[in-house]
Amino acid sequence: MRNEFKSKLVMLWDLFWIFFKIGPSTFGGGYAMLAIIDREVVEKRKWIDEQEMSDLLSLAGSAPGGVGVNSSAFIGYRMGKIPGAIAAVLGITLPTFLIIYMLSVVYSLVQNEPKMQSAFKGINGAVIGLIAVAAYKMGKVALFDLATIILALGSLLMLLLTGWNPIFMIMMGLALGIIIIYAKQQLGMNVITEKESVNGSAVSGVIEYYI
Repeated sequence: MRNEFKSKLVMLWDLFWIFFKIGPSTFGGGYAMLAIIDREVVEKRKWIDEQEMSDLLSLAGSAPGGVGVNSSAFIGYRMGKIPGAIAAVLGITLPTFLIIYMLSVVYSLVQNEPKMQSAFKGINGAVIGLIAVAAYKMGKVALFDLATIILALGSLLMLLLTGWNPIFMIMMGLALGIIIIYAKQQLGMNVITEKESVNGSAVSGVIEYYI
């Protein structure tokens, strides 16, 4: 019993510390964090696989609130239930809150300095790179057939050309996904809901933890 309790405490500390480091080390907000979260959770610690991470990010992006905080809550709950979610959210928000508070004071004093303006332009460029990496990694597992590719490209074009609310696009994508799967089933076609691994078997994507 004591060893089990100790292991839970270690897990809670790991969740807190990992997201504590991610929060202040990522400029650009939620989507810029995704590449760092993927590296820490999937590549280094292997708590979840790429498919589950893709499912998680889809849920985090469609839920209210920042995608970075939502992702930390989902991962924390996945690893340690409610205490894990609390530890992860505290970890990712606490340092950021303190840093933003201090930066707001400093920025009010030096916001008109040319060097500071140049520095922020450089940060913006790095943020674009981080978001691009996160999109690429998610796309590798989320885009597995012609239908998913068409839906992704269609959503991108609609958002760029119409400026529709992303929530509407998410709901429309959900409805179209259900319709496509139902139509394939009625036509007797093979229905694939996740990308196949190298050996031909489907990569398991477990999302029941978040529902």
